[in-house]
Amino acid sequence: MLTEFGDPVKSPIFPVLLAFSGYLCFSFPFAVIDILGERCQFFYQYKIQKNNQPTIRMMFLCLWKAVFNHVMYVFPTVFLNWLWMPPVSLPMSALSVCTLLGEILGCLILFDLQYFIWHVLHHKNQWLYKKIHAVHHEYTAPFSWSSQNLSGYELMTVGLWSTMNPILLGCHPLTSWTCNLLSIWMSVDDHIGYNFPWSLHHIFPLGLYGGALAHDLHHQKPRTNFAPFFRHWDLICGTACSINENS
Repeated sequence: MLTEFGDPVKSPIFPVLLAFSGYLCFSFPFAVIDILGERCQFFYQYKIQKNNQPTIRMMFLCLWKAVFNHVMYVFPTVFLNWLWMPPVSLPMSALSVCTLLGEILGCLILFDLQYFIWHVLHHKNQWLYKKIHAVHHEYTAPFSWSSQNLSGYELMTVGLWSTMNPILLGCHPLTSWTCNLLSIWMSVDDHIGYNFPWSLHHIFPLGLYGGALAHDLHHQKPRTNFAPFFRHWDLICGTACSINENS
C-alpha cells in the first residue's frame, strides 16, 4: 500500500494538499489587498465594510486555525481512511467537457442543499451554535483567510460532503478534484469582503448566486443568507437578505 504514496494522484493525501494549497493561493492576493487597505483605492473602493479592516494578527490566527485543524483532524482521518479504503482507480479515458461541467454542477447543488440544512440547524439551535459554529462567526466582517476559520467538526463535515458527493453521484476523479478546488475558490470568494463589479454574483443570471455580498450580510445578520453558494434555498425559505434590506 505504500506505493500509493509514491503516485501523487493516487495518494489519499493528494485531495487534501490540493484543497489546502488552493486555500492558500486563492486567499493570498486578497490578504495583500487587505494589508494595503486605503493605499490601494482601486480595490478599497469596493470593500463592503470599510470600518472593519482585518489585521495581520487576525489573518495569522485564521491561518493557524486551518493548519491546526488539518494536523489534528484531517490528516489522521485520511490515514485511517487509507488503511481500509481501496486506492483511487483512474479511468483510462478522460470525460467530455459537458460531462465534467454537468457533474460539477450536480456536486455543487447537492453540497449547497446539505450545507444549507446544516447551517440553518446550527443557527437555530443555540447549543450547536455555541459549541460548533460560533467559531466561524468570530469576525462580523469576513476576509479571505476566515473562510477556514472553522471548528474541527465543521471542517470535517464539509470535507465529508466534498469527498463523498462525487462518489455518491458516480463522478469521474477529475470532477472530484476540479470540484474540490472550485468549491474552495467559491468559499474564499464568499469571504473576501469586497463587492467587485466583476465578481461572479454580478455575472450569474437571475441573481441566483450569493457571493461575497450575500455572505458578508450573513455575518452581519446571522439569521439570513444561509446557503454557501447559490440563493435558491434562501429565496424559497424566506431567509434571503439583499443589500437594500440591510441599508
